[in-house]
Amino acid sequence: MNDKSVLITGCSSGIGLCCAEGLHKRGYRVFATARKPDDVTTLEEKGLEAYRLDVADSASINEAIGTILEITGGKLYGLFNNAGFGQPGAVEDLSREAIREQFETNVFGTLELTNKVLPIMRQQGEGRVIINSSVLGFAAMPYRGAYNSSKYALEGLADTLRLELIGSGVYVSLVEPGPISSRFRDNAYAMYLKHIKPENSHHIKRYQGMEARLLKQGAAVPFTLGPEAVLQRVIHALEAKKPQARYYVTFPTYLFGYLKRVLPTYWLDNLLKRID
Repeated sequence: MNDKSVLITGCSSGIGLCCAEGLHKRGYRVFATARKPDDVTTLEEKGLEAYRLDVADSASINEAIGTILEITGGKLYGLFNNAGFGQPGAVEDLSREAIREQFETNVFGTLELTNKVLPIMRQQGEGRVIINSSVLGFAAMPYRGAYNSSKYALEGLADTLRLELIGSGVYVSLVEPGPISSRFRDNAYAMYLKHIKPENSHHIKRYQGMEARLLKQGAAVPFTLGPEAVLQRVIHALEAKKPQARYYVTFPTYLFGYLKRVLPTYWLDNLLKRID
């Protein structure tokens, strides 16, 4: 794998860090990126080639891509779009600012970065684009409207892009995890405090339960797996002759993928509305 380079976003912790370290050990040349300079330094201390990349900032994307392509001689085999966060809150409590911030990182940054590397992959005649979606990319759950909609958008972009790239040698895969051990819940709680005013909301009682859920750690949340579960799917997406369009991760993803196929919408709604 030494001749194959992979760019990964959102490597400060969790899935991104695990995949960067795992692919590096597997022999890939990994370019691990993070938004904060301190996190870039930490990645370098772990022996990774690390660069600053904030997917919500076009200038940062251009600078990082320019540097990495200069180092590789204009080649890049894989891109794992992992950077993202979740904005909790009822839809009626979401401001335009909150939705915009959610989409800038989860959708617009992913699209812009992907479009920067596609000409390189087309010229090579090969490449792998992997997008970290979620079970919430196809099964909407209450009080996650901003995140749901951003992941639904990613799924639509990925499905379209996959069709448009047929015959190019470039494959697009979605990874759809359920709960994974990471700082995701901590970050979501911070965004909840930033944008949601529960004391002024019709949903104040439900917010109390949601706050308790966000403050749970690791295995305290049912069916949580380690980020290594995602790493295994990323490896398959990079190395399979014909990678899958979708990779389910964790029991909830398999469960809701099945239920969405077999249950009427009304029945599924009755199930999903019970989830805080």
